[in-house]
Amino acid sequence: MLRLVAAEYGDTPATSSKAFWDKVTGDFTAANPDIKVEVRLLPWADIDREVSRMVKAGKAPDMALMGAYSDFAAQGRLYSADELLSVSAEANFLQPLAEAGSVGNTLYGLPFVASSRLLFYNQALLSKAGVDAPKTWSDLKSAAKALKDKGVKIPFALPLGPEEAHAEAMIWELSNGGGYADSSGNYNLASDQNIQTFRWIKDNLVSTGLTGPVPPSQLNRADAFAAFVRGEVGMLNGYPSLAHEARAKGIDVRTVTMPVSDTLGSGETPPTVGVADWMMAFKQNGKREQIGKFLEFIYQDKNLSDFAGRYHLLPSTVSAARTPAGGGLDKNDEYFLTALRGAQLYPVNDPSWVTVSDTIKRNIGRAVEPSGDAKAVLEDIASKANEARKQH
Repeated sequence: MLRLVAAEYGDTPATSSKAFWDKVTGDFTAANPDIKVEVRLLPWADIDREVSRMVKAGKAPDMALMGAYSDFAAQGRLYSADELLSVSAEANFLQPLAEAGSVGNTLYGLPFVASSRLLFYNQALLSKAGVDAPKTWSDLKSAAKALKDKGVKIPFALPLGPEEAHAEAMIWELSNGGGYADSSGNYNLASDQNIQTFRWIKDNLVSTGLTGPVPPSQLNRADAFAAFVRGEVGMLNGYPSLAHEARAKGIDVRTVTMPVSDTLGSGETPPTVGVADWMMAFKQNGKREQIGKFLEFIYQDKNLSDFAGRYHLLPSTVSAARTPAGGGLDKNDEYFLTALRGAQLYPVNDPSWVTVSDTIKRNIGRAVEPSGDAKAVLEDIASKANEARKQH
């Protein structure tokens, strides 16, 4: 018996991941009658904590599918990919994902599904305001101002609330040549570029009333997305499933890459933000061979494409991304896949990232509050990150 603990991707009983896992484990056991697989689904809010608790208690599952893996890799608790998968299966992961799943040069976090971020805009609202899709920050500012003058409730939605502020912050930082880590992988959270980024956002978008009635530090991504689907938002950063939801509600939604800062200039193309979820296999119960068999099965194109398609996410392998089941990716998802190929991911291979991302989520919004000082907020986050790093 293999035990897998996985995050629940659905948000209603009808969209629960249970249907996928029931089918795929049934198919697997039919082909391998001596191996049964039990799947336990947990909400995203609980899974990191719960799996850590199981591991500490000496009751690690055989596998887990969640948002972070590197603390377990650092503790020496995970099988590496080459202990589990055939050479061709291991070589099949998209490059940026494989890099983010590796500690040193060893792959421990097997990327499962991924998404990338693009700037979304409501074409009808932009047309009414007489503006085009922005290419630079100053374009974005003048488009937002034109939208506000036309009575749009939220010209630019800026979710820096605790749900997913670390994504929004990184999108902006990258578009100004900054980011969370330097080229050698060390945290670089309070760099000059990052401080400049948040000063610009505060002075040009927030203080001028272009981000809507809710302060960014209190706006969560889910609420920003819901407002976009209701037609109340001109522009915001989003990922593939939002495009499908908005279209279903009759919104003419378009996407472009995130505008770049005027200091970088329009000739530069900074990386987009990529996000992936990770499958990992624990050594504790010594079931390497059975786990390897099951993972080879799960990573077949048809199974991976089926899961990704259910949630409008992108499959993590070259072959599934090339020839998805059901007639290929739609045009919209193709843009996200192109963006993913050149994306930068969070520094998930740093074991302290779980703690650091939580610190960013809870604090970064303060940088754009009326009394907020970007330099002080970012330096505070950076010093907490260095503490966290020492503890790992």
